[in-house]
Amino acid sequence: MREQERVAVIGAGVIGASVAYALSRAGRDVVLIDRAPPGEAGASYGNAGHIATELVEPLPSPSLLFNFWRESFARGGVLDIPARRLGAFAPWALRFARAAFRRAANTRQLAPFVRPAVPALVGLLTDAGRPDLIRQHGHYEAWLGGDVDASLAAEVAAMNALEVPTAPAPRDVVEAIRVAANADRATGLYFPKCAHVLDPLEVVRAFVTAAQRHGATFERREARAIQVTSAGYEVLTGGDPVVAGTVVICLGVWSEPLLKPFGLRAPLEAARGYHIQMPDARALVDAPIVYANEKMVVTPMAGRLRATSFMEFAGTAAPPDPRKPAWLRTKVRGLGYACGDDVASWVGPRPVLPDYLPAIGRVPGAPGLFYSFAHQHIGLTLSGINALAMADLVAGRPRPDLDAFDLRRFGS
Repeated sequence: MREQERVAVIGAGVIGASVAYALSRAGRDVVLIDRAPPGEAGASYGNAGHIATELVEPLPSPSLLFNFWRESFARGGVLDIPARRLGAFAPWALRFARAAFRRAANTRQLAPFVRPAVPALVGLLTDAGRPDLIRQHGHYEAWLGGDVDASLAAEVAAMNALEVPTAPAPRDVVEAIRVAANADRATGLYFPKCAHVLDPLEVVRAFVTAAQRHGATFERREARAIQVTSAGYEVLTGGDPVVAGTVVICLGVWSEPLLKPFGLRAPLEAARGYHIQMPDARALVDAPIVYANEKMVVTPMAGRLRATSFMEFAGTAAPPDPRKPAWLRTKVRGLGYACGDDVASWVGPRPVLPDYLPAIGRVPGAPGLFYSFAHQHIGLTLSGINALAMADLVAGRPRPDLDAFDLRRFGS
C-alpha cells in the first residue's frame, strides 16, 4: 500500500526538484529520480540566474519569423541552426511559424503564469530555508551606441502594452555601463519586479535538501520507460523498477519518450544556451544587465559573474561549439569586464515547444500520471509557481488556468 501512495518525480532539474519539494511539503511520499546528481544533467546548471518576469510573451512572432536571419550566427548573431539539421528541424519550425500568428492569444495564457513568479519562488525558497539565494533587485536593460533613445522608447512602449512595470535606469547605472564599454552613448531601463539568484545549482540543491527533510528520497537512476501495473506505475530504470501510484515527468528535452506510449506528442527541441563564468570580473550593479544589442545577459552570482547567450538548435548530442564561448569572451571584454581566454564555459539544452508555452498537465486515460516540462528560457523563473500548480494538480485541485499548457494541443 505504501508504494501506491508514493509519488515518483522523474527529473531533478529545477522544475523536478521544486515539484518534489512542494509535494513532500504537502505530506506526500516522494522519490526523485535522475541519472545525474540534482541540477547537473540539463539546463538548470547553466541558467542565467535572471528571474525574468518581463518575459510574458512567447517568443514566436511575425517579426521574428520574417527577420530571424538577421540574428543568425553566420551574421554575428545568437541564433544557430546548423545546415545538417534543417530537415529534422523543419516540422518544428513550421509549428513555430504557425504559433507566431497566435502570439496575442498565447500571451494571454502565459502572462498570468509568469507575473507572480518572483513571490512564488521567494516563498518556496524561504520555506526551504534558503531565502539568501535570491535577491529582489530587479534588472536593467541597456543599449549602447546608435539611436539609443529610439530603442528605449520602443521597449517602453512594448512593456507598457504588456503591463510590465519599468522605470528609467538611474543615471549612475547608465553611466557605469557606458564608461565600462567605452561607448559614446548609452541608455537603460529598469525592471523593478524581477530578481536574480546567486547560484542556480544551489537553488536545485536547496529544494532537494528541503524535500529530503520532509522524507523524500533521491535515487540516481536513468528512467527509461513507465509501465502501468496494478499498484499504479513502474518506472523502469535498468535495475529494480521504482513503483509508485503517481508519476510526474519533469525530464526536460528527454521527456517525450516517456509520454509517447501513452498517446501524447511533445514536439520538443533543445534551444541550447552557452555561458561563461568570470571569477575576476567586477559587477557594475547588483542585478542582471541585459545588453539588448548583444542579446546577452550578465548576472552577478556568488564569487563570479555569468554571461549567457545563444539559441543553438544543434541537437542534444552535438558537441559544444568552441566558437560560442569565444564569442562571449570577446563580447564581455568589449563591454568592460575582466575576462581571460581560459574562463570556464558551459552548454546546455533548454527544452522548448514550438509555441513556447510549457507542457503542464495530466495524461488522459492514465490516472496519476502527470507532466511538467518545456518551460523554455524561463524554467528557473517559473519553478516556484509551477511547483505550486503541480501540487494542486496532483492533489486533484482544479487548475483551469493550466488548460492551455496541455500537450493535447499538439494532437496524439
